[in-house]
Amino acid sequence: MALARVARSSLRRSGGGIGCYSSGREIFCEGVSAERSALPSFDNVKANGNSSFFSGTMKVDHSSFWRRGVTTTPHYHSPLAERIVEGTELGLDHEEPRYAGLEATKPGEKPRVVVLGSGWAACRFLKGLDTRIYDIVCISPRNHMVFTPLLASTCVGTLEFRSVAEPVSQIQSALATEPNSYFYLASCTGIDTNKHEVYCETLSNGLLPREPHHFKVAYDKLVIAAGAEPLTFGIKGVKENAYFLREVNHAQEIRKKLLLNLMLSENPGVSEEEKKHLLHCVIVGGGPTGVEFSGELSDFIMKDVEERYTHVKDYIKVTLIEANDILSSFDVGLRQYATNHLTKSGVQLKRGIVKEVLPKEIILNDGTVVPYGLLVWSTGVGPSEFVKSLNLPKSPGGRIGVDEWLRVPSVEDVFGLGDCAGFLEQTGKPVLPALAQVAERQGKYLVELFNRIGKQDAGKAFSAKNIPFGDPFVYKHLGSMASVGGYKALVDLRQSKVTHKHFLIESKSTSLVHHKSITYLFPNPSMLYSKFKLNTSNMPQVLTTDTPRKNIKTLIHVNVVRMQRVYHWPDSSAF
Repeated sequence: MALARVARSSLRRSGGGIGCYSSGREIFCEGVSAERSALPSFDNVKANGNSSFFSGTMKVDHSSFWRRGVTTTPHYHSPLAERIVEGTELGLDHEEPRYAGLEATKPGEKPRVVVLGSGWAACRFLKGLDTRIYDIVCISPRNHMVFTPLLASTCVGTLEFRSVAEPVSQIQSALATEPNSYFYLASCTGIDTNKHEVYCETLSNGLLPREPHHFKVAYDKLVIAAGAEPLTFGIKGVKENAYFLREVNHAQEIRKKLLLNLMLSENPGVSEEEKKHLLHCVIVGGGPTGVEFSGELSDFIMKDVEERYTHVKDYIKVTLIEANDILSSFDVGLRQYATNHLTKSGVQLKRGIVKEVLPKEIILNDGTVVPYGLLVWSTGVGPSEFVKSLNLPKSPGGRIGVDEWLRVPSVEDVFGLGDCAGFLEQTGKPVLPALAQVAERQGKYLVELFNRIGKQDAGKAFSAKNIPFGDPFVYKHLGSMASVGGYKALVDLRQSKVTHKHFLIESKSTSLVHHKSITYLFPNPSMLYSKFKLNTSNMPQVLTTDTPRKNIKTLIHVNVVRMQRVYHWPDSSAF
C-alpha cells in the first residue's frame, strides 16, 4: 500500500491521470458516483451476423493479403479460405443512406487503420503505429485504457481510480491532433469484410433524449482487439447479482457497495445475524484476480476497518470459493504459500462449485448455502457476444481465429489481437491465455509488422509490392506475479529465461529491488525509480523458495513495477 501511495502521489504531480473517463456503461469522474448507462458496449452489443465475406459468388485467393494488390508469403489453407459463398451479404440489414461516416481512402492517401478496442493489445498497437505512414481510427465504448493488474487496489482505496486509467489520446496523440485520425466513443455493431467497412453506434452519457447515431467507417486494415467478457458458465443469477472486476466502473461499484454495507451495519436495530450477512464478502474464483482482491480486502479489514468501523470490525469476513487449488497455474510451493498466507490473514478458503446465485446467498453443488453482502465474480473470461456474432473463423474456445501472423486467414486485411483472438487449430499452436502480457506482446509484434511493411510502401493504398511478412508471432512467457496482501507477492518464472524459478517478495518500505531477476523482467528499473521517486539506496535481497526459511531476512514487494503504464513500458526485445 505504501508503494501504491507513493506512485499515486507521483502520478498526481506528473499529471498522469485525468478526472473523467468514458465507457460503454457510463461516464464517470473522480470523486463522483458512477451512473450506469443502458447503452451497449463490446460486451453486450449484438452484431446481427454482419460479417459478410463476399457479395455474389467468388473464391478467396488465400495468398493475397493486402487488399490493394499486395501479396504475401503463402500460408496454410483455412477451410473457410476455400469456401464459396453464394448470395449477398449474410444478414447485413443496414440501410446505406443512414450511414454517414468515413469513406474509403483514395489513391495516394495514407492507408487507414481502424482499431476496435482500447485494451492492452489495442493500446500497445496504437502507441507504436507510425502515423507518418498510416491514419488511425480507434473505435471503442471506452476512451481510456485500464491497467487491470491494479484494479483490485482501487476497490479499497489503496489507489485512486485515475491511477489505473490512461486516456487513449495520450497513448497515441495522433488521435487528437492529426486531421485524418480519430477516436470514436462508439460500439461496433457489424463488419462487412467485402466492402471493408465497420458499422458503429455512438454512445452517450444516458442523459440525452436522442437516439444513438449510426455511422460507418471504411478501412484499409482492420485490427480487432475488442477484448472478452467475464465467464459465468451459464450459472443462473450471476449477471444479476455479482460484481465483476474488469473495468474502472466495476471497481467503483464494488467500493461503493463495500462502504455502504459497512455503514448500514452500524445503524441501530441491525441484528448480529444481519451484520454478519451484510459484512460477508465472497469472491468466486481463485485465479490471480480473485486472490489479489482477497488479499486487498484482508489488508483493508486489518488496517482501515479496525480503525474506522470499530463497532462492526468483528463481523466482517472474507470467503474465497474455488473449485480447485487457488493460483493453479503457479508452482505448487507458491500455491501452498498463498494458501497459508491468506488463511492467516483471515480469508476463508472454500472448495466448491457454484450452482446458483440468489440476491443474498449462493447455492453450491453440494447444497451448501453461503450468504453474502458483497459477491465478486472472478472466474476468467470468454468470447463476448460481439465476437460470437461475427461470421469469422473461430479458434478452439470460440475466439476469432488467426494464423501465425495474427491475420484472419479467410478474409483480407483483418487482424485479431488479445483476448478476442486465438490461433486456429490448423496452426498447431495452442490458444494463448487471456493475459495482459500476451495482449501487449501481440500488439507490439503486429505494430512492428505494420511499420516495417509501411516503410517499404506496401502499406500505401493501391500499392502492388510483394513484401515478405518475416517471422511469425512467438509468445515467450516472462513469468507470473500475484500479490496476496500483507505487502507480499508471488513470482513464478518457471517458463522464462531467468535463473530463479520462483520467489516470494515483500517489503514495508518504499524500496524497490534491483536484482538480476527483476532486471530481466523489467529491463529499465531505473526509469521506475525516477518516475515514482523510490528510494534505491538500501535494496533488499531477493531469495528463492529454495532458500532455508531461517535465512530469509527480507523479501520484497515489486507489485509497483506493474505500474509501468503501457505507454512507458521499456523495450522488451531482450526476452
